[in-house]
Amino acid sequence: MNARRVVVVLEKCPLEVVAPRKGAMELLNSDDHKGICAKTNRDLADVRPDITHQCLMALLDSPLNKVGKLLIYIHTAKNVLVEVHPSLRVPRTFKRFAGLCVELLQRQKIRASGANETLMKVVQNPVEKYLPPGSRRFGLSVSGRQVKMRDFAAELEEQSSGSAVPLVFAIGGVAHGDPVTEANFGGNYVEENISIAPYGLSAACVCSKPDTQFEYLWGVC
Repeated sequence: MNARRVVVVLEKCPLEVVAPRKGAMELLNSDDHKGICAKTNRDLADVRPDITHQCLMALLDSPLNKVGKLLIYIHTAKNVLVEVHPSLRVPRTFKRFAGLCVELLQRQKIRASGANETLMKVVQNPVEKYLPPGSRRFGLSVSGRQVKMRDFAAELEEQSSGSAVPLVFAIGGVAHGDPVTEANFGGNYVEENISIAPYGLSAACVCSKPDTQFEYLWGVC
């Protein structure tokens, strides 16, 4: 059981710091910075850091994470790679989450208050350096091979023959598009793309699917 892990890589997350006025650093988002997006010809749908926030809440709150079987990396659209500690308690409100991200991107790390523990830190690319050796690596994409997540998870468990092979799932932290198929993102390390529904799902919903199935298979809950 010690080697059993699910690693989730959130790809192309739109985490970017801007200065809308002198001395003020903020996380670029489609609600507060429409003017900046218009001046730089940015599609508002591409500036949705709230999606990353939703994904992190879904992942970090999961029983799989609580028992230490989940690892999370964030790969931003600006090619910044962030390692997330399992004990991070992500802020419940987007405003506080945005402040956390600004601090992270400026200082390169977030430390726990009153403890010598790093909860989030910027690490060196590429993400492949941190993926467990011998792991199976899949991208979740609407254009991938159609599978039922329950059957697919059971098949992977059967193929491992009790050898506890770590599993990596790349998930696009975006409102639209398919970053897991792009060369600079999931396309670098994914061995196969799978689709768990014939229609688009929110990134947070997709994040919850592998967790739920392996929680069941591994007797977590």
